[in-house]
Amino acid sequence: MKIHVLPSGPIQTIGYLLTEAKLGEAVLVDAPGGILDKIKPLLEKEGCTLKELWLTHGHWDHTQDSAKVKRETGALVRAHRADQNLIETPHLMEEFMGAKMGLEPVVVDAWVEPGDRIKALGREFEVRHVPGHCPGNVLFYEPAAKTALVGDALFKRGVGRWDLPGGNYDLLAKSIREQIYTLPDDTIVFPGHGPRTTVGEEKTGNPYVSMDPLHRPE
Repeated sequence: MKIHVLPSGPIQTIGYLLTEAKLGEAVLVDAPGGILDKIKPLLEKEGCTLKELWLTHGHWDHTQDSAKVKRETGALVRAHRADQNLIETPHLMEEFMGAKMGLEPVVVDAWVEPGDRIKALGREFEVRHVPGHCPGNVLFYEPAAKTALVGDALFKRGVGRWDLPGGNYDLLAKSIREQIYTLPDDTIVFPGHGPRTTVGEEKTGNPYVSMDPLHRPE
């Protein structure tokens, strides 16, 4: 399995294209603006068909190209139901942002739940619910590749904002400790923004969420 790291859109949100050339299949994790033009040549080069689009959460910068990707590739869309309004009625985000961003609604084909096992690319991915940045933020964990695609829950030496509608620091910290920090330390964390990191690095060095449940950032 190859993981293509594709920063896209106005704020360089990262979409991840997972390809398995032996099977001719691919999965896209998040769909920031302009990503369709980036994945098309990769799919052609590797002889892969995009089978699914997995949304880590419903914020506009992660969903901007979702409708276009689904329309042009026929990919099945998965997301968490807690973000249904953001994904299927994106004008709600435009109202909050105070700007028209040309967002199209996209219908989710399959709602994921914590503990789900998704079979794709000849592998099995575990779904974990990590709310606090956004109510429906989920991660997709593949143990064989020691990989977790976490959306905006956790960054290298940082965490997702909790001051947006539906955000809550205490919930985010609890989610990170229980759903991310419980993964093996050598798990590679692929966030929605910025460089990759590992679970072990963040457990010992993240200034926002330590292993201490009484810790709060200054």
